[in-house]
Amino acid sequence: MALEFTVIIPARFSSARLPGKPLRDVAGKPLIQRTWEAACASAAKRVIVATDDEGIARAVENFGGVSCMTADSHISGTDRVAQAATLAGLDPDQIVVNVQGDEPDMPPALVDQVALLLHQDKVADVATACAALEHREQYFDSSVVKVVRDNRGHALYFSRSPIPYSRQESPAREESIPWSHIRRHIGIYAYRHAYLQEFASREPCPPENLERLEQLRVLWHGEKIAVAEATVSPGPGVDTLDDLERVIHLFQKQNQ
Repeated sequence: MALEFTVIIPARFSSARLPGKPLRDVAGKPLIQRTWEAACASAAKRVIVATDDEGIARAVENFGGVSCMTADSHISGTDRVAQAATLAGLDPDQIVVNVQGDEPDMPPALVDQVALLLHQDKVADVATACAALEHREQYFDSSVVKVVRDNRGHALYFSRSPIPYSRQESPAREESIPWSHIRRHIGIYAYRHAYLQEFASREPCPPENLERLEQLRVLWHGEKIAVAEATVSPGPGVDTLDDLERVIHLFQKQNQ
């Protein structure tokens, strides 16, 4: 069966650190348009922006995109994606790729890569991606999620803590850490539609609540997450005003 997939971009207006984030201007276009354009450059059959805000929906329609109004009660972007997939009437076996709305520099090739990985890996329930650390400090940074995989490329665990952890004491400890094998998680996910609905219907699990990482819900239930080595890593996401300034600078340079 030929690969066919849909990208759904969750975009909510409320943000504690950056209110109205999807509509913030990035070198002449709203942030959500930048993310939508990146997703449209992939091989996706269609791209849908799932939002809880009429202003975002209008903005999407104004630049020629497709929007879907979802409930404002969703706790996570995955819940929003699941509702949008239902409203779109996707087939149970359709692959859905969740691209975060604040990832305007998401490489189209990476979107295609995770969709293809799930298509090819019949054992996996979810597909995602990882990359090498950009610098050693990320190993100890709780905002950088680390992932350990088995020899088939399936996730064993995700954590904000430094994993795998070396028991060696300093200074030998730093030398003993296998830096070339440590991977940071990239937050893009592919699901089959039926599994996405099953995932969204489940209660959060204890490790998920502790780490604040919803992908642990998959592992908690004994299911598989295929983790690809990203062929190309995304640029910076947007969580804060400083992040926004960096992204604006990036797109201004690209427009020159």
